[in-house]
Amino acid sequence: MPSTASPALLSIELTSPQSVDGRRAAFQSLWLLVRMQHAHAHGGGSGVVRLADLRGEVSDASTLRMVVSRAFRDFKAWGLEVGWGEDLQREPRFLNAERRSQGPFWLPAAQAKRLRLLVDNRPATAAEVASFLGLRARKAQAAGAITPPDAVHLQDAAFWKQLVASQQAARQGRLMSPVAGGNGSALEAIRLAGTLAASDFQRALVTLNEAMLWRRLGDNEQARRRLQALKKQRLAHHVAGNDYLGAMECIVSAWCAYTARDLPLAQSLLGGMAQDPARALVLRHHPDVRFEWCNLWALACRSRALALAADDRPAAAALAEESLQRFGEALAAAFESHSFDAAQHVAANMGMAAWLFDRVGLGDLPALAHDGHRADTTRRAVQWIAFSEWLCGHTDGQGRSAWNAIYLMRIARGHCRPDAQPTLAQFRAQKPLDPAAMSKLAGPLADAFDTANWPARWVDVAQARLADHQAGRRRYPGLQQGSLLFEHAWYAAHAGDLKAAEHSLGLLREVLPQLVPSDRAYFTESWNDALPAELVLEAKPPRRPSAPRKKAR
Repeated sequence: MPSTASPALLSIELTSPQSVDGRRAAFQSLWLLVRMQHAHAHGGGSGVVRLADLRGEVSDASTLRMVVSRAFRDFKAWGLEVGWGEDLQREPRFLNAERRSQGPFWLPAAQAKRLRLLVDNRPATAAEVASFLGLRARKAQAAGAITPPDAVHLQDAAFWKQLVASQQAARQGRLMSPVAGGNGSALEAIRLAGTLAASDFQRALVTLNEAMLWRRLGDNEQARRRLQALKKQRLAHHVAGNDYLGAMECIVSAWCAYTARDLPLAQSLLGGMAQDPARALVLRHHPDVRFEWCNLWALACRSRALALAADDRPAAAALAEESLQRFGEALAAAFESHSFDAAQHVAANMGMAAWLFDRVGLGDLPALAHDGHRADTTRRAVQWIAFSEWLCGHTDGQGRSAWNAIYLMRIARGHCRPDAQPTLAQFRAQKPLDPAAMSKLAGPLADAFDTANWPARWVDVAQARLADHQAGRRRYPGLQQGSLLFEHAWYAAHAGDLKAAEHSLGLLREVLPQLVPSDRAYFTESWNDALPAELVLEAKPPRRPSAPRKKAR
């Protein structure tokens, strides 16, 4: 006869690092589970969680399917039966899995009763659960929807407080993941600011900041929707600060084009902005706008220079020189506006540009000229990136960029120059620069690489940042996440841990579909050429389609 014993209880720790019965748990999967339990408890047993509840909290449009798929694998591992679809009376085992990613999602009553939500190993309070889910702000919005006339000035102060909170969260990498027991996400804060906005300018500023957040999250579709909304707001009303808003709308549109690797469109938008009398005036006198323009123009020139280096060296050299010049102007604008956060971004970009130009034979440019040796170019590149890291540590210590680690790991293994598809023995015989060697190259800036953030092995550097992403302490867009996974796989394999390398490559395979074709090609080529043949054969990277499919999904 079948067993009649009740299913075991599951102990769920909400504080970071989150866990289920003592085992580490992916933040996104756990968030969805707790959100379903909350919906069940507060919906009279019929509450559901819809896709819209996930977007902006733990996922964006490009990664929803992957997040749901990962969550249901975790639910199965935890022994939970979770339902989907509108019919809450169906048994989950009879549901059509092909439609699972469409939601909505729900917990059967018997499964909801199994969950024990904990904070620091004690029962979580309702307020702590709401804080973990990011629901606290929405309750505050409902309670404060009606503002008495004599509170207008207080409402203005509350608006600016939320705007600052959003920008601070963005600098710290908390783009949209709420942190249990901690501060909210940038997206949560800017949405709350939207409910407090009392003027057309404030509402337009919220829309602009939302667009910038979605762009940083890698969701160009959402970013462009917010830009369209901003355009309508500006055209419908004579908004104070309209010239600034129009200039930033143009820059964020150019960023979306650059992210999609449409360099001609990106530079066309930026060029048109520089030629427009009103926006050119803003560009000349507003250092924040000038930083954004120069930094993005330099990145576009860098990409074009690298693409032309093999076939048209004079044109590539001219573009590389222009790129370095514009990076210098962006750095000056960043310090003019007293923005260390902006300065650290452009410093890292300058360092990587110098190293990349040297790799394609452009290391003798006047802007890079010294004694012509690659080691010197590497030293200068590392020192710029170390300066970026030093600036991060002198803001609040929380805004450290994943790009600094990614760039340094690329430079370290780029020192090897191996044959394509080496054997495992050949691969492990390579001698990449270790963190200690990088610290030595950094010279007077070596103190930027503190032991808390920079372990002694690159594989641990990559693992620490991936753990931040998984736990929800940081939110890295697809390209940064994919880059960290590849670097972790490379250095894990070099250390002889093929199992860890294969795991990271498997996760990278899940990230690839959300990237633009040129970025997918970079990882596929690196996967095939830079990793040992044994690992490539074992991991089986995704094939490049020989021809476009008739039906794109």
